[in-house]
Amino acid sequence: MPGPLLVGGSVVIPDAELAWRFSRSSGPGGQGVNTTDSRVELSFDLAATTALSPPLKARALERLAPRLVEGVLTIAASEYRSQLRNREAARARLAHAIAQAIAPPPKSRRATKPSRRVAERRLAAKRHRSELKRLRRADDA
Repeated sequence: MPGPLLVGGSVVIPDAELAWRFSRSSGPGGQGVNTTDSRVELSFDLAATTALSPPLKARALERLAPRLVEGVLTIAASEYRSQLRNREAARARLAHAIAQAIAPPPKSRRATKPSRRVAERRLAAKRHRSELKRLRRADDA
């Protein structure tokens, strides 16, 4: 598990740029919950990283802006009883967040017009439905 964090095809975050903090976790754990530091906080200084190229870093800073505190992204994991599993979960979440942030923007949708055949079929269906409803009406007038 220790070592560089693989984010995408060519993006690798060195282990030296990741900062770990451990604390006591709430939740399941039995008697050990008050004695073991199983909660994990993984911090990554996105503003100062050298792992991302300038365009990728700018894109990530823009997309992750609401989650950053002074340019640092922090991921907390405490769902597992063991610190090791929480560390793995935090690494996976960080990799996913960075991968989503540096992904290229989706291609813009090109507006298209429905074909004449499709438009005619839709109007014919509407006429048919209208006729069915008209035949059901009781002619009170």
